[in-house]
Amino acid sequence: MATNKRHYFGTDGIRGRVGDEPITPETVLKLGWAAGMVLGGKDGDPGKILIGKDTRVSGYMLESALESGLSAAGVDIRLLGPMPTPGIAYLTRTARARAGIVISASHNPYEDNGIKFFSSEGAKLPDEVEAAIEEMMARPLATVASARLGKAKRYDDAAGRYIEYCKSTFPHRQSLAGLKLVVDCANGAAYQIAPHVFEELGAEVIAIANDPDGFNINRDCGSTSPKLLQKTVTEKGADAGIALDGDGDRVILVDAGGQCVDGDQILYIVGSARHAAGRLRGGIAGTLMSNLGLEHACRERGIPFKRAAVGDRYVLSLLQQEGWELGGESSGHVLCLDKSTTGDGIITALEALAVMVGAGKTLAQLKSGMQIYPQTMINVRIGARFDVGASPKIRQAVRQAETELADQGRVLLRPSGTEPVIRVMVEGRDASQVERLSRQLADTVQRAAEEAA
Repeated sequence: MATNKRHYFGTDGIRGRVGDEPITPETVLKLGWAAGMVLGGKDGDPGKILIGKDTRVSGYMLESALESGLSAAGVDIRLLGPMPTPGIAYLTRTARARAGIVISASHNPYEDNGIKFFSSEGAKLPDEVEAAIEEMMARPLATVASARLGKAKRYDDAAGRYIEYCKSTFPHRQSLAGLKLVVDCANGAAYQIAPHVFEELGAEVIAIANDPDGFNINRDCGSTSPKLLQKTVTEKGADAGIALDGDGDRVILVDAGGQCVDGDQILYIVGSARHAAGRLRGGIAGTLMSNLGLEHACRERGIPFKRAAVGDRYVLSLLQQEGWELGGESSGHVLCLDKSTTGDGIITALEALAVMVGAGKTLAQLKSGMQIYPQTMINVRIGARFDVGASPKIRQAVRQAETELADQGRVLLRPSGTEPVIRVMVEGRDASQVERLSRQLADTVQRAAEEAA
C-alpha cells in the first residue's frame, strides 16, 4: 500500500538543478522504471506512455533516461519532442495513453529541469499514484524479459495534431484576419507551434524568441520578462502581443500601447464576456494573490469570485469543487476547463483574442473595466520555528491595518513554501497608504520574529 510520505514529488512534480539529486540520469532512469511499473500495461498489454519536453539542453539526457526506465518496465514509449505542457496533456488523452510525462522546469532558467506526469485523462496524477511511484522507486530495479521490453516510436505529427486542436477552440465564425500579433515563444516548447496557430487563424504574426539553442529558454523573454515583447509591439505597430513561458502553460498579453495584460486582467476580460453572453459556468476562481481589482470588478458585474491558495493545483481543486470552469493566477496560468485540462497559454490567448474580435475593441479598452489596485509585498526573514499567527502583536497590527483600509484594501501574511520568510502583502486604492502599512506590518513581523528567536 502506498504511503503519504514524499521524497521526490513536490506540488508540481519533481524539479531541481540538473546534475543534483533528483535530476540525475540514475534517478530519472529509476523514476521511469517505477512509473512504468505503476502506470504501465496490464494483462499482457504493454500500454504506452508519452514523453514530451521543452527546449533545455538537459532534455536530451532526461528523455533518454526515462525511455530506458520505461522500456525496462515493459512499457512502450511515444516520443513527442519539444511540445508545450498542455499539448502533452491533450495528446495523452487523445492517444489513449496510460500516462504522459513532461520534461520541463517551466519558467525557470535552463540550468533547472523537472519531471511531471499526466494521467490517461490528461490531468495531474492523484496523490496516491505519485506515492505509489515513490514506493516503487525504493525497490530494486528489475528488468522484464527481453521479449517484453518496451519499444519506442516518435510521433512525427504531434505538433500538427496540437495545432489543429488549439485552432478548434477558436470560434469558427471568427478570424484573426486584420490583426498584427507579436508572439514571444520564450525560446521554449511552443516555438514550433504558437506562431502557426495564430497565423493559420488569419493573423499577421511576428515571432520573437523562437530560436532556442538549449540555453536561452526564458532568458530575457517570455511571460516572466515581457520587456522585449512590449518594445516589439510598439515598434512594429502591432495590435497585441502574446508572451508564453518556457513550457507554454502561461501567457501574458501586451496591448497596442505596450502595456501588460496579466492573468487577473485576462480572467476579467474572458470571464466578463462569458458572463454577458450567458456562457460563464458559475464564477471565477483566483488565488490569495489575485488583485483586489479583479474581485471588485466581478462583484460589480454579479460574477461569483473565490480565492484558492497560491498554486494552479489549488485553483483547479476549487474549480472542481464548485463545478466552475474559469480560474487562474496573475502570473498568466489560466485554466479554461471547458477547453483544456490544464493551463494552456495558446488557448488562453485565443480566448482573449476571440473577445477582442467579437467586441471590436482593443485589449486596452477591454481591460479598462477593471482597476488594478496598488500592491506591495515585503519578504521578512524569520526563524524556522516562528509561527506568525501566534503573535498577539502581529494580530493587533493586522487588525489595525485592515480597519484603516476598510473594504478598499486587504492584508495578507503568508509563509513562503520554499524559504524561511513571511510574505507581507498590503493592497488598496491609495499607493502611499499601501506602502506605509506594508512597511509598518513588516517591521512588526521582524521585531516579533527577533523576540521569538
